[in-house]
Amino acid sequence: MSDERPVGPAAHAPTASFSIDRVDAARRLLRGVIRATPSVRSDSLSRKLSRDVWLKPEFRQRTGSFKIRGAYTMQSALGPGAAVVAGSAGNHAQGVALAASLLGQRATIFMPVNASLPKVQATRSYGAEVILGSDTVDDCLDSARSFAAEHGATFVPPFDHPDIVVGQATIGLELIDEVPDLGSVLVAIGGGGLCAGVATAVKVRRPDVRIIGVVAEGAASMVESLAAGEPRAVEPRTIADGIALKAPAQLTFELIRDHVDEVVAVSDEAISRAMLLLVERAKAVVEPAGAAPLAALLDGSLRAMGGATAVILGGGNVDPLLLSKLIEHGLSAAGRYLVFRAVMTDRPGSLASLSETLAEMGLNVLDVEHHRTGVRLPFSQVEMQVTVETRDHDHRASVLAELTGRGFHVDLVE
Repeated sequence: MSDERPVGPAAHAPTASFSIDRVDAARRLLRGVIRATPSVRSDSLSRKLSRDVWLKPEFRQRTGSFKIRGAYTMQSALGPGAAVVAGSAGNHAQGVALAASLLGQRATIFMPVNASLPKVQATRSYGAEVILGSDTVDDCLDSARSFAAEHGATFVPPFDHPDIVVGQATIGLELIDEVPDLGSVLVAIGGGGLCAGVATAVKVRRPDVRIIGVVAEGAASMVESLAAGEPRAVEPRTIADGIALKAPAQLTFELIRDHVDEVVAVSDEAISRAMLLLVERAKAVVEPAGAAPLAALLDGSLRAMGGATAVILGGGNVDPLLLSKLIEHGLSAAGRYLVFRAVMTDRPGSLASLSETLAEMGLNVLDVEHHRTGVRLPFSQVEMQVTVETRDHDHRASVLAELTGRGFHVDLVE
Protein backbone atom coordinates (compact mmCIF):
# COMPACT_ATOMS: atom_id res chain seq x y z
CA MET A 1 0.00 0.00 0.00
CA SER A 2 1.42 3.37 -1.03
CA ASP A 3 2.00 5.96 1.70
CA GLU A 4 1.68 8.91 -0.68
CA ARG A 5 0.75 11.42 2.01
CA PRO A 6 2.00 14.96 1.54
CA VAL A 7 3.99 16.03 4.57
CA GLY A 8 3.19 19.69 4.16
CA PRO A 9 -0.20 21.40 4.13
CA ALA A 10 -1.92 21.57 0.77
CA ALA A 11 -2.23 25.34 1.09
CA HIS A 12 1.54 25.68 0.70
CA ALA A 13 2.76 24.67 -2.74
CA PRO A 14 6.45 24.20 -1.82
CA THR A 15 5.64 21.44 0.66
CA ALA A 16 2.67 19.82 -1.00
CA SER A 17 4.81 17.65 -3.33
CA PHE A 18 6.98 16.26 -0.52
CA SER A 19 5.88 12.67 0.15
CA ILE A 20 7.25 9.78 2.14
CA ASP A 21 7.27 7.64 -1.01
CA ARG A 22 9.86 10.00 -2.46
CA VAL A 23 11.99 9.58 0.66
CA ASP A 24 11.75 5.79 0.35
CA ALA A 25 12.81 6.08 -3.30
CA ALA A 26 15.77 8.27 -2.34
CA ARG A 27 16.79 5.73 0.28
CA ARG A 28 16.89 3.02 -2.39
CA LEU A 29 18.79 5.33 -4.75
CA LEU A 30 21.47 6.03 -2.15
CA ARG A 31 22.20 2.39 -1.38
CA GLY A 32 25.75 1.70 -2.44
CA VAL A 33 26.44 5.43 -2.75
CA ILE A 34 26.46 6.59 0.85
CA ARG A 35 28.22 4.98 3.78
CA ALA A 36 26.18 3.27 6.48
CA THR A 37 26.21 5.34 9.69
CA PRO A 38 24.26 3.23 12.17
CA SER A 39 23.17 5.03 15.33
CA VAL A 40 25.02 3.99 18.49
CA ARG A 41 23.99 4.30 22.11
CA SER A 42 26.39 6.39 24.18
CA ASP A 43 26.73 4.82 27.61
CA SER A 44 28.75 7.76 28.98
CA LEU A 45 26.30 10.41 27.76
CA SER A 46 23.30 8.35 28.87
CA ARG A 47 24.76 8.15 32.39
CA LYS A 48 25.75 11.80 32.43
CA LEU A 49 22.36 13.05 31.25
CA SER A 50 20.19 10.39 32.92
CA ARG A 51 18.43 9.59 29.67
CA ASP A 52 18.87 7.12 26.81
CA VAL A 53 21.14 8.95 24.32
CA TRP A 54 21.88 7.66 20.82
CA LEU A 55 24.31 9.31 18.39
CA LYS A 56 23.80 9.32 14.62
CA PRO A 57 27.40 9.69 13.32
CA GLU A 58 26.94 11.44 9.98
CA PHE A 59 30.44 12.88 10.46
CA ARG A 60 31.59 9.41 9.32
CA GLN A 61 29.63 9.74 6.09
CA ARG A 62 31.40 10.06 2.75
CA THR A 63 32.77 13.62 2.46
CA GLY A 64 32.50 13.87 6.26
CA SER A 65 28.89 15.06 6.41
CA PHE A 66 25.28 14.26 5.51
CA LYS A 67 25.38 16.58 2.47
CA ILE A 68 26.12 13.83 -0.07
CA ARG A 69 22.59 12.49 0.50
CA GLY A 70 20.78 15.53 -0.81
CA ALA A 71 23.32 16.41 -3.49
CA TYR A 72 23.32 12.95 -5.05
CA THR A 73 19.52 12.72 -4.89
CA MET A 74 19.13 15.95 -6.85
CA GLN A 75 22.04 15.49 -9.26
CA SER A 76 21.09 11.92 -10.18
CA ALA A 77 18.13 13.31 -12.11
CA LEU A 78 20.44 15.37 -14.36
CA GLY A 79 22.33 12.50 -15.99
CA PRO A 80 25.98 12.18 -17.00
CA GLY A 81 27.68 15.09 -18.73
CA ALA A 82 25.64 17.71 -16.89
CA ALA A 83 27.33 20.84 -15.57
CA VAL A 84 26.52 21.69 -11.96
CA VAL A 85 27.48 24.64 -9.79
CA ALA A 86 27.18 25.33 -6.08
CA GLY A 87 28.23 27.78 -3.38
CA SER A 88 29.42 26.50 -0.02
CA ALA A 89 31.89 26.88 2.84
CA GLY A 90 32.79 23.22 2.57
CA ASN A 91 30.33 20.42 3.38
CA HIS A 92 27.83 21.04 0.59
CA ALA A 93 30.77 21.74 -1.74
CA GLN A 94 32.20 18.30 -1.09
CA GLY A 95 28.80 16.64 -1.42
CA VAL A 96 28.15 18.22 -4.83
CA ALA A 97 31.71 17.51 -6.00
CA LEU A 98 31.57 13.83 -5.01
CA ALA A 99 28.11 13.36 -6.49
CA ALA A 100 29.32 14.93 -9.75
CA SER A 101 32.33 12.61 -9.89
CA LEU A 102 30.14 9.54 -9.30
CA LEU A 103 27.61 10.65 -11.92
CA GLY A 104 30.07 11.79 -14.60
CA GLN A 105 29.21 15.48 -14.24
CA ARG A 106 31.29 18.68 -14.27
CA ALA A 107 31.20 20.64 -11.02
CA THR A 108 32.15 24.23 -10.31
CA ILE A 109 32.11 25.31 -6.67
CA PHE A 110 32.29 28.86 -5.31
CA MET A 111 33.82 28.96 -1.83
CA PRO A 112 34.64 31.85 0.55
CA VAL A 113 38.18 33.14 0.40
CA ASN A 114 38.61 32.21 4.07
CA ALA A 115 37.23 28.68 3.65
CA SER A 116 39.02 25.92 5.53
CA LEU A 117 42.00 24.71 3.50
CA PRO A 118 41.24 21.01 4.09
CA LYS A 119 37.68 21.56 2.80
CA VAL A 120 38.97 23.36 -0.30
CA GLN A 121 41.52 20.62 -0.98
CA ALA A 122 38.94 17.87 -0.45
CA THR A 123 36.50 19.53 -2.86
CA ARG A 124 39.21 19.78 -5.52
CA SER A 125 40.21 16.17 -4.90
CA TYR A 126 36.75 15.08 -6.09
CA GLY A 127 37.44 16.76 -9.43
CA ALA A 128 35.54 20.01 -8.97
CA GLU A 129 36.81 23.40 -10.09
CA VAL A 130 36.94 25.61 -7.00
CA ILE A 131 36.64 29.38 -7.31
CA LEU A 132 37.63 31.38 -4.23
CA GLY A 133 36.96 35.07 -3.69
CA SER A 134 33.69 35.82 -1.92
CA ASP A 135 33.65 36.77 1.76
CA THR A 136 30.54 34.84 2.86
CA VAL A 137 28.60 31.70 1.96
CA ASP A 138 25.66 33.84 0.83
CA ASP A 139 27.96 35.73 -1.56
CA CYS A 140 29.14 32.38 -2.93
CA LEU A 141 25.54 31.31 -3.50
CA ASP A 142 24.88 34.51 -5.46
CA SER A 143 28.00 33.89 -7.57
CA ALA A 144 26.92 30.30 -8.22
CA ARG A 145 23.45 31.39 -9.36
CA SER A 146 24.97 33.94 -11.73
CA PHE A 147 27.38 31.33 -13.10
CA ALA A 148 24.49 28.93 -13.71
CA ALA A 149 22.57 31.56 -15.66
CA GLU A 150 25.58 32.56 -17.75
CA HIS A 151 26.90 29.07 -18.54
CA GLY A 152 23.78 26.95 -18.67
CA ALA A 153 24.79 24.94 -15.61
CA THR A 154 22.38 23.58 -13.00
CA PHE A 155 22.55 25.34 -9.66
CA VAL A 156 22.56 22.85 -6.77
CA PRO A 157 21.37 24.72 -3.67
CA PRO A 158 22.44 23.64 -0.19
CA PHE A 159 18.86 23.31 1.05
CA ASP A 160 16.31 25.12 -1.13
CA HIS A 161 15.14 22.27 -3.37
CA PRO A 162 12.69 19.40 -2.76
CA ASP A 163 15.22 16.75 -3.88
CA ILE A 164 17.83 18.10 -1.48
CA VAL A 165 15.37 17.92 1.40
CA VAL A 166 14.21 14.45 0.34
CA GLY A 167 17.79 13.20 0.32
CA GLN A 168 18.47 14.51 3.80
CA ALA A 169 15.15 13.05 4.96
CA THR A 170 16.56 9.54 4.52
CA ILE A 171 18.33 10.05 7.85
CA GLY A 172 14.92 10.26 9.52
CA LEU A 173 13.87 6.86 8.22
CA GLU A 174 17.18 5.37 9.35
CA LEU A 175 16.67 6.74 12.85
CA ILE A 176 13.27 5.07 13.11
CA ASP A 177 14.87 1.73 12.17
CA GLU A 178 18.03 2.11 14.27
CA VAL A 179 16.93 3.62 17.59
CA PRO A 180 14.69 1.46 19.80
CA ASP A 181 11.90 3.35 21.53
CA LEU A 182 12.73 6.57 19.68
CA GLY A 183 11.17 9.47 21.56
CA SER A 184 12.95 12.61 20.34
CA VAL A 185 15.44 13.79 17.73
CA LEU A 186 17.81 16.75 17.99
CA VAL A 187 19.01 18.17 14.69
CA ALA A 188 20.93 21.31 13.71
CA ILE A 189 19.41 24.08 11.60
CA GLY A 190 21.30 26.35 9.23
CA GLY A 191 19.32 26.80 6.06
CA GLY A 192 17.04 24.07 7.35
CA GLY A 193 17.34 21.29 4.77
CA LEU A 194 18.46 18.59 7.19
CA CYS A 195 15.97 19.49 9.91
CA ALA A 196 13.10 19.90 7.45
CA GLY A 197 13.79 16.54 5.84
CA VAL A 198 14.28 14.60 9.07
CA ALA A 199 11.22 16.16 10.70
CA THR A 200 8.85 15.49 7.82
CA ALA A 201 9.99 11.89 7.34
CA VAL A 202 9.87 11.03 11.03
CA LYS A 203 6.50 12.68 11.61
CA VAL A 204 4.83 10.72 8.81
CA ARG A 205 5.99 7.37 10.18
CA ARG A 206 6.14 8.30 13.88
CA PRO A 207 4.06 11.41 14.68
CA ASP A 208 4.64 10.77 18.40
CA VAL A 209 8.39 11.48 18.12
CA ARG A 210 9.40 14.96 19.24
CA ILE A 211 11.65 16.90 16.83
CA ILE A 212 13.87 19.64 18.24
CA GLY A 213 15.79 21.96 15.92
CA VAL A 214 18.96 23.62 17.16
CA VAL A 215 20.45 26.89 15.92
CA ALA A 216 23.52 28.81 17.00
CA GLU A 217 22.70 31.96 18.97
CA GLY A 218 24.75 33.96 16.48
CA ALA A 219 22.80 32.60 13.51
CA ALA A 220 19.26 32.23 14.80
CA SER A 221 17.43 33.13 11.60
CA MET A 222 14.98 30.24 11.99
CA VAL A 223 13.99 31.42 15.47
CA GLU A 224 13.29 34.92 14.15
CA SER A 225 11.52 33.52 11.07
CA LEU A 226 9.16 31.38 13.13
CA ALA A 227 8.39 34.33 15.38
CA ALA A 228 7.66 36.54 12.37
CA GLY A 229 5.70 33.90 10.47
CA GLU A 230 7.93 34.19 7.40
CA PRO A 231 11.62 33.77 6.51
CA ARG A 232 13.78 36.47 8.06
CA ALA A 233 17.49 37.18 7.61
CA VAL A 234 20.19 37.80 10.20
CA GLU A 235 23.91 38.56 10.03
CA PRO A 236 25.46 35.30 11.24
CA ARG A 237 28.32 35.41 13.74
CA THR A 238 29.20 32.02 15.17
CA ILE A 239 31.98 29.46 15.28
CA ALA A 240 29.53 27.01 13.69
CA ASP A 241 30.18 27.96 10.07
CA GLY A 242 28.19 24.98 8.80
CA ILE A 243 24.94 26.52 10.10
CA ALA A 244 25.89 30.18 9.70
CA LEU A 245 23.28 31.01 7.05
CA LYS A 246 21.52 34.34 6.79
CA ALA A 247 18.03 32.97 6.22
CA PRO A 248 16.05 29.78 5.57
CA ALA A 249 14.22 29.18 2.32
CA GLN A 250 10.44 29.32 2.04
CA LEU A 251 10.47 25.53 1.52
CA THR A 252 12.48 24.70 4.62
CA PHE A 253 10.75 27.35 6.71
CA GLU A 254 7.31 25.86 5.99
CA LEU A 255 8.40 22.28 6.66
CA ILE A 256 10.04 23.21 9.95
CA ARG A 257 7.11 25.40 10.95
CA ASP A 258 4.69 22.53 10.37
CA HIS A 259 6.67 19.54 11.65
CA VAL A 260 9.26 20.64 14.22
CA ASP A 261 8.07 20.78 17.81
CA GLU A 262 10.63 23.23 19.15
CA VAL A 263 13.62 25.29 17.98
CA VAL A 264 16.26 26.26 20.54
CA ALA A 265 19.46 28.33 20.36
CA VAL A 266 22.86 27.41 21.83
CA SER A 267 25.90 29.57 22.52
CA ASP A 268 29.33 29.13 20.99
CA GLU A 269 30.60 28.27 24.48
CA ALA A 270 28.06 25.44 24.76
CA ILE A 271 29.05 24.17 21.30
CA SER A 272 32.72 24.18 22.31
CA ARG A 273 31.93 22.19 25.45
CA ALA A 274 29.95 19.68 23.40
CA MET A 275 32.85 19.25 20.96
CA LEU A 276 35.23 18.65 23.84
CA LEU A 277 32.90 16.10 25.41
CA LEU A 278 32.56 14.24 22.12
CA VAL A 279 36.33 14.04 21.77
CA GLU A 280 36.78 12.82 25.34
CA ARG A 281 33.80 10.51 25.79
CA ALA A 282 32.76 9.42 22.29
CA LYS A 283 36.21 9.62 20.64
CA ALA A 284 34.50 11.63 17.91
CA VAL A 285 35.91 14.66 16.12
CA VAL A 286 32.82 16.68 15.18
CA GLU A 287 32.69 20.18 13.72
CA PRO A 288 30.85 22.99 15.57
CA ALA A 289 27.68 22.72 13.49
CA GLY A 290 27.63 18.98 14.05
CA ALA A 291 28.01 19.37 17.81
CA ALA A 292 25.24 21.97 18.19
CA PRO A 293 22.44 19.42 18.81
CA LEU A 294 24.40 17.82 21.64
CA ALA A 295 25.09 21.26 23.09
CA ALA A 296 21.33 21.80 23.39
CA LEU A 297 20.98 18.51 25.26
CA LEU A 298 23.87 19.28 27.60
CA ASP A 299 22.72 22.74 28.69
CA GLY A 300 19.76 21.25 30.55
CA SER A 301 17.12 23.63 29.17
CA LEU A 302 15.15 20.99 27.28
CA ARG A 303 12.14 19.59 29.08
CA ALA A 304 12.02 15.92 29.98
CA MET A 305 11.17 13.69 27.03
CA GLY A 306 10.09 10.06 26.98
CA GLY A 307 11.89 7.35 25.07
CA ALA A 308 15.36 7.44 23.57
CA THR A 309 16.91 10.71 22.39
CA ALA A 310 18.71 10.64 19.03
CA VAL A 311 21.33 13.30 18.39
CA ILE A 312 22.37 13.83 14.77
CA LEU A 313 26.08 14.67 14.52
CA GLY A 314 25.91 16.14 11.05
CA GLY A 315 29.54 16.67 10.10
CA GLY A 316 33.17 16.35 11.09
CA ASN A 317 34.97 18.61 8.63
CA VAL A 318 36.96 20.90 10.88
CA ASP A 319 40.36 22.44 10.19
CA PRO A 320 42.98 21.00 12.60
CA LEU A 321 44.15 24.51 13.51
CA LEU A 322 40.60 25.60 14.24
CA LEU A 323 40.00 22.37 16.14
CA SER A 324 42.90 23.09 18.50
CA LYS A 325 41.50 26.55 19.19
CA LEU A 326 38.00 25.19 19.71
CA ILE A 327 39.23 22.51 22.09
CA GLU A 328 41.12 25.16 24.05
CA HIS A 329 37.97 27.29 24.10
CA GLY A 330 35.97 24.27 25.22
CA LEU A 331 38.44 23.52 28.00
CA SER A 332 38.13 27.09 29.23
CA ALA A 333 34.33 27.03 28.99
CA ALA A 334 34.29 23.77 30.97
CA GLY A 335 36.54 25.20 33.70
CA ARG A 336 39.37 22.83 32.82
CA TYR A 337 42.11 25.35 33.40
CA LEU A 338 42.64 28.47 35.47
CA VAL A 339 44.63 31.55 34.59
CA PHE A 340 45.39 33.83 37.54
CA ARG A 341 47.56 36.81 38.31
CA ALA A 342 49.70 36.81 41.47
CA VAL A 343 51.38 39.96 42.77
CA MET A 344 54.37 39.19 44.97
CA THR A 345 57.41 40.82 46.56
CA ASP A 346 60.28 41.03 44.10
CA ARG A 347 62.87 38.98 45.92
CA PRO A 348 64.64 35.63 45.39
CA GLY A 349 62.44 32.69 46.21
CA SER A 350 59.07 34.28 45.43
CA LEU A 351 58.41 32.14 42.37
CA ALA A 352 59.71 29.06 44.18
CA SER A 353 57.31 29.71 47.05
CA LEU A 354 54.34 29.91 44.70
CA SER A 355 55.47 26.82 42.79
CA GLU A 356 55.83 24.80 45.98
CA THR A 357 52.34 25.83 47.09
CA LEU A 358 50.82 24.82 43.76
CA ALA A 359 52.62 21.47 43.98
CA GLU A 360 51.27 20.91 47.49
CA MET A 361 47.78 21.57 46.16
CA GLY A 362 48.28 18.92 43.48
CA LEU A 363 48.04 21.37 40.59
CA ASN A 364 49.76 20.89 37.24
CA VAL A 365 51.30 24.16 36.00
CA LEU A 366 50.90 24.71 32.26
CA ASP A 367 52.48 28.15 31.89
CA VAL A 368 54.14 30.91 33.92
CA GLU A 369 54.77 34.50 32.83
CA HIS A 370 56.97 36.73 34.99
CA HIS A 371 56.55 40.54 34.66
CA ARG A 372 58.67 43.27 36.22
CA THR A 373 58.09 45.92 33.57
CA GLY A 374 55.05 47.06 31.62
CA VAL A 375 52.66 46.64 34.56
CA ARG A 376 51.49 49.17 37.14
CA LEU A 377 53.24 47.85 40.23
CA PRO A 378 55.40 49.35 42.97
CA PHE A 379 59.16 49.03 42.41
CA SER A 380 59.42 46.25 45.00
CA GLN A 381 56.75 43.99 43.54
CA VAL A 382 56.48 41.60 40.59
CA GLU A 383 53.52 40.10 38.74
CA MET A 384 53.24 36.45 37.74
CA GLN A 385 50.56 35.13 35.41
CA VAL A 386 50.08 31.40 35.94
CA THR A 387 48.00 28.81 34.10
CA VAL A 388 47.11 25.57 35.90
CA GLU A 389 44.88 22.62 35.11
CA THR A 390 41.60 22.35 37.02
CA ARG A 391 38.70 19.89 37.02
CA ASP A 392 35.74 22.24 36.67
CA HIS A 393 34.43 25.68 37.65
CA ASP A 394 34.00 24.71 41.31
CA HIS A 395 37.60 23.53 41.47
CA ARG A 396 38.78 26.80 39.91
CA ALA A 397 36.98 28.77 42.61
CA SER A 398 38.40 26.59 45.38
CA VAL A 399 41.96 27.03 44.05
CA LEU A 400 41.66 30.83 44.12
CA ALA A 401 40.15 30.71 47.62
CA GLU A 402 42.91 28.46 48.93
CA LEU A 403 45.69 30.59 47.43
CA THR A 404 44.14 33.66 49.03
CA GLY A 405 43.87 31.81 52.33
CA ARG A 406 47.57 30.97 52.12
CA GLY A 407 48.44 34.65 51.89
CA PHE A 408 48.88 35.12 48.15
CA HIS A 409 47.38 38.16 46.41
CA VAL A 410 45.70 36.59 43.37
CA ASP A 411 43.15 37.70 40.76
CA LEU A 412 41.30 35.67 38.14
CA VAL A 413 42.39 36.34 34.56
CA GLU A 414 40.07 33.78 32.88
